[in-house]
Amino acid sequence: MFNKKLNQLIFAVAVTAATAGTVSAGEQCMPIGGVGMPNFVPQTDGSFAIVAPLTGSVSNAAGKVTGQRVTETGLEMDMEHYFMTEKGGFMHTKDLGILTRVEGKKDQYMIEITYDIQPKSTRGVLNGYQGQFTSFGLVDLNGLQGLIPYSGEICRVNS
Repeated sequence: MFNKKLNQLIFAVAVTAATAGTVSAGEQCMPIGGVGMPNFVPQTDGSFAIVAPLTGSVSNAAGKVTGQRVTETGLEMDMEHYFMTEKGGFMHTKDLGILTRVEGKKDQYMIEITYDIQPKSTRGVLNGYQGQFTSFGLVDLNGLQGLIPYSGEICRVNS
C-alpha cells in the first residue's frame, strides 16, 4: 500500500513539474517538485551532512545542518543545500527545517523545510531563477533516512 501511495505522489508531482508558466512579460516562472530520499551522515561535531537522490525537477542534493535548537515539540535546524538537475542546473539554498516529534515513535519526526535560493547562486538551466520552495515529510534520525516531497515555484526575471 505504501509503494502504491508513493507512486501516486511521484506521478502527481511529475505532472505538476512538467507544466511551466509565465507570470508576466518580464518574469518566467516554473513549478519545482518531486520527492527526496535523504540520508543523514553523522559528523564528528554532532551535526549531520545530508545526501539525497531526488525525483522530479532536480536529480540530487547535498547539504548540511549548520545549527540546531531543541524546541518544545522537537527540533529546529538551520541548513544549506546544493541542488543539481540532470540538464546541468545548479542552485544553493539556505533553509530552516522544523522537526516535530511523532508521538510514540522514537527518533521519528515530521519535517517541514523552507528552501531560500541564494542570490547569484544559480547556474546552467537554472541561471537567474530565484525564490523559495518547501518540503514536508518524514525522517527517522535513528535510521538516518527519510522521505520528503518538495514543491513550489521559482521565477527568473528576464532583462
